[in-house]
Amino acid sequence: QVQLVESGGGLVQAGSSLRLSCAASGRTVRNIVMGWFRQAPGKEREFAAAISRNAVSTFYADSVEGRFTISRDNAKNMVYLHMNGLKPEDAAVYYCAARVGSAISAATPGFWDYWGQGTQVTVSS
Repeated sequence: QVQLVESGGGLVQAGSSLRLSCAASGRTVRNIVMGWFRQAPGKEREFAAAISRNAVSTFYADSVEGRFTISRDNAKNMVYLHMNGLKPEDAAVYYCAARVGSAISAATPGFWDYWGQGTQVTVSS
């Protein structure tokens, strides 16, 4: 089992930056792929970013590529999502996720095994 707890959400203005954090516990998190998803009201949960177990490889959705950066600190069991140039359409509940498989390009929520409770990001125009 893996427990995930997100933090760092809030209300920001368009163009601002925000860093989300995810604290992981349970099984050895350095052996699992980590990612971030988001879900806006009335929309399906969508993939945002993922990072490999050793942090060498990352994968992003087209909508966030170049603006968001995912990183992880295995020594601290932490995963981060650095968000720059936020837009109103980035507003959503952001979820930290983990998967036991090795692929980081698994953009479908069903391929992920563990989820946090989410943290709200609101972007004002």
